[in-house]
Amino acid sequence: MTDRSTPKRARFGGSLAGTYGLPVLMVLIFALFALLLPSTFPTGANMSAILTNQAIPAILALGATIPIVTGRFDLSIGYGIGLAHVVTMWLLAEKGLPWPLVALLVVVGGIVVGLVNGALVEFGQIDSFIATLGTGSVLYALTGWITGGGRIVPGPGGLPPAFTDLTNSYFLGLPVTFFYVLVLVIILWLTLEHLPLGRYLYVVGANPRAADLVGIPRRRIVIYAFIGSGVVTAIAGVLLAAQQQIGDPSAGSSYLLPAFVGALLGSTTIKPGRANAFGTLVAVAILAIGLSGLQQEGAAFWVTPLFNGLTLLAAVGLAGFASRRRQRAGAVVGAAARPASPETPAAGPPDS
Repeated sequence: MTDRSTPKRARFGGSLAGTYGLPVLMVLIFALFALLLPSTFPTGANMSAILTNQAIPAILALGATIPIVTGRFDLSIGYGIGLAHVVTMWLLAEKGLPWPLVALLVVVGGIVVGLVNGALVEFGQIDSFIATLGTGSVLYALTGWITGGGRIVPGPGGLPPAFTDLTNSYFLGLPVTFFYVLVLVIILWLTLEHLPLGRYLYVVGANPRAADLVGIPRRRIVIYAFIGSGVVTAIAGVLLAAQQQIGDPSAGSSYLLPAFVGALLGSTTIKPGRANAFGTLVAVAILAIGLSGLQQEGAAFWVTPLFNGLTLLAAVGLAGFASRRRQRAGAVVGAAARPASPETPAAGPPDS
């Protein structure tokens, strides 16, 4: 007799572990370090420090998530955040422009970078790895040209207090940067899950040929994804300038790996096999909690890049596994939904 529950098991078997495995892991890691470091880790001061220090990596990871939805990668984000924060400091400290205008100009620059990346990938037919690595190198060169290889330090008057308050203030008892991340997560979630643009992004990433056949403007959608990444990177650069209050030409490169770890690891949870906003947030939280605990345990300086590198390798493997599993489950469900042909009747006893 045909087991009618087989398709359901193929679709939902193990789905709880795939969907909520990382959130549970996050809780377990937090509990572990809370037991190991009861006087320093589970404290309000430590939680506030994590929310403050990890907000910009979280924002950048959310920006990296957008092209990943379409099956592309934006390797220029690490260099882009470096250039954005240096340009912000340069316009504020040396040109004396008002900070709202500076922020607007930097965001416009992010749009331009996204347009260039998208055009190179879609019209130049250059692989996204190569194209964005090339534009990233150009951005890094511009950073060095603006700074002359040195740091940009504000004058005796410092930066405008309203600008530094963008990252140094609190709201409802929490660092204001936490709410930036939360707002961006909600915007990205609404876009990907509830707007046509989000569905187009997913279709382009899952099956570009099908996107062309149903009339989705694939090239335009991919360019939109790179523009979104560029805008989010520019915003992160402005916030980095407000947080560090100094223009460091080498600051951006350290953000690239954590951003991709968060984005790729996030695609293995909440909606396994699909890059998604809440999954990225959970992944970034795991990284933040793990690194904070390791640092408080006295781990050496090289543990951070080791942790990020190993997590990235695990994230890539898990993301590929989740995607293949989702495709197999869909194939099983689709095959079970098709009626049996007359030549191959379904097995089972005749009706009495």
